[in-house]
Amino acid sequence: MAHAELFETNKAEPTLGAATSAVMQYGAAFILIIFASAIAVGVDSRIAIPNVSLVYVIPVVIAGAAFGVGPSLFAAVLGALSYNFFLTEPRYSLSVDDPANIWAIALLFLVGLIVSGIAFVSNRKASEAAELRRHAEILQRFSSDIAVADSIKAMTSLSAGALSALFGAPVAIMMLREGGLEMVEQTGVIDIGKAESDAATAALSAQGVVRGGVYPDDQSRLDFWPVRIADRSVAVIGMALPSDERPPLPDLSVDVVRNLLALAIDRINRGADQRN
Repeated sequence: MAHAELFETNKAEPTLGAATSAVMQYGAAFILIIFASAIAVGVDSRIAIPNVSLVYVIPVVIAGAAFGVGPSLFAAVLGALSYNFFLTEPRYSLSVDDPANIWAIALLFLVGLIVSGIAFVSNRKASEAAELRRHAEILQRFSSDIAVADSIKAMTSLSAGALSALFGAPVAIMMLREGGLEMVEQTGVIDIGKAESDAATAALSAQGVVRGGVYPDDQSRLDFWPVRIADRSVAVIGMALPSDERPPLPDLSVDVVRNLLALAIDRINRGADQRN
């Protein structure tokens, strides 16, 4: 039970799957505009409809819902150009004679921008909700597993695995022994040098997290969280979070893990004291 794969869950994927490439997404938006143009030109050749430009809103909505803001914006620009080219005088030219058509093209593009913005916000919120569900599932499974763990090794292994699954980052857990800090669990590749050791030692006496890369621990690559029982620290959790794309509010999930680990360690220690 020592590895992050025990806590793996399905991560949020964009609509139509992560395998859909950007080229295919933009190509699909292009095809949607072709279909819209064919319908608009066909209808316009038979019936005089003043708002035929609204046909081009449909591909923008579909592209935004299925692929996100980029293809949706691409469809909006291409739709405005197609409407200008096929349906405004002079036909088959990007020049416009009637000022009313200029407004129609501008409004079509504006609608595309609005729809693209709505699609962006909607997709982002959906991704955030999916990520929150993933975190909740991992933490729920972790809390159930650590409640029945019967050794410090099993507890630290579960904790490191859960954090690694949550953030996709290397994790190190060190316990305070008589000779100082001792590495008891590690996931991924972490080089614990003097800077990391000093930051971990500082975290033992701190009430909160000690950030890596921040003075006075600017040489450490790891963030450290102390694991405290009552009024004393018994362990420290280190995690090498990426400096360029730090996850939002990692402390919330880390606090759940380290508090449950502290309770589990306290349970083991109390049981040992009672036996003695």
